[in-house]
This record gives sequence, structure tokens and C-alpha cells, in this order.
Amino acid sequence: MKILVVDDEEDLQELLRYNLEKEGYAVTCVPSGEEALAAVKRLSFDLIVLDLMLPGIDGYEVCRSLKKETRSSRIPIVMLTAKGEDSDIVAGLELGADDYVTKPFSPRVLAARIRMILRRRRKEEPASQATVKIRQITIDPIRHKVSVKNKALELTATEFALLHFLASKPGWVFTRGQLIDSVKGSGYAVTERSIDVQIAGLRRKLGQAGSDIETVHGVGYRFKE
Repeated sequence: MKILVVDDEEDLQELLRYNLEKEGYAVTCVPSGEEALAAVKRLSFDLIVLDLMLPGIDGYEVCRSLKKETRSSRIPIVMLTAKGEDSDIVAGLELGADDYVTKPFSPRVLAARIRMILRRRRKEEPASQATVKIRQITIDPIRHKVSVKNKALELTATEFALLHFLASKPGWVFTRGQLIDSVKGSGYAVTERSIDVQIAGLRRKLGQAGSDIETVHGVGYRFKE
């Protein structure tokens, strides 16, 4: 699998190249956002490790540009940066980044997170119509049915879409903006405030199983892993 590393520090490029090639990846390194966008147009990549503090086009703009293009919108992006404030993390996730790693970092931990993202991405498409069974909850996306302990629940289209999206990716943290994108077309005028209302209603209908939907303060929500 091919990974693009975008960072203007040559030493860090070589550190990442060395450790990722040890994991069996083919690694391409570029030092700027402009070169990253050009590389993605020429070549195909399975994942991008993207620094935010770049000369010229910064990492946020690179991420925004990649997510707008059909050809590159599905490439997972791991943001790598010294900017570790909650607002920076939220901004990166809102743009569609799959993970956010702050410097200094452990190359082994980064490699493990990359493996997890790629493994989940490979499973994501074929699993989209599969029945999800997690603890007490069963979700059948084909029949559009949800049950808890074999008792059927009546959910709205938006509640169903939110539950299916979260439960299909346990442990993943999603911002309200990402959750809005996941339920577009569900027949409900969705806003960030309405996401909170929908989650609250969903938890009530799930009863004790509602605790599986966890609030990640300052970011959004996740389904308990």
C-alpha cells in the first residue's frame, strides 16, 4: 500500500519513510502542499500523512482541496502537527481528516494508527449493507430495522442513519459536521444543534443501550468500542 508523506522537515520525512517502509508500505515524500496536490493528481495513494505547518498552501487547505475532488476524497488523511489545541483538532476533523497526531510522536504508535485506519477502510465499503450486531443492538440496513435485546424500536430516518453510521465504526470519534454529512438526504433539516437533539432522542429510545453512544467533549460523538 502506498503512503504519501507531506512535511517540509527533511529529517522527519526520513524518519517516517524509514519506519513506514519497515511496515511494508511504499512511501513518497514531498515538502509542500502544492507538491502534495500535484502528486495526488499523478499517482494513487492509500493514505496521506499531512503536516499542517507547510510553506505556501498549509495542511488545512490541502485537506480541503483533496476532499473536494472525487478522485481523492476517499483517501484517508492523518494530520501530523505541533498544533495540539482542541480547536486545531476539531478544525482538522471537520475538514475530513481521519486522525490527528501531535508532535512529538512515537513512530510505532503512528504506524499502528495507520494500520487501523487502512484496515477499517478496507472493510468499510463491503460492510455498508451488512447487519451490524454490537452488544445488545442489532441494525439491519437493508430492512431499515433496529432492535435491542430482540425488541424492535421505532426510529426516525435520521436517528437510524446516525445510529448505523456510529455503530458501524465503533471507537471512531466524529464531529457534528461529519455526522451531518452522514445523514444528508434522510428527510430532516440537519444542523449541529439538531444533531445533539437527535442523539438525545436516540439514547432515550435505546434505553440502557443508549450509553453506548458517548459524548466526546469539545469534539462530537462516538459509539463505544
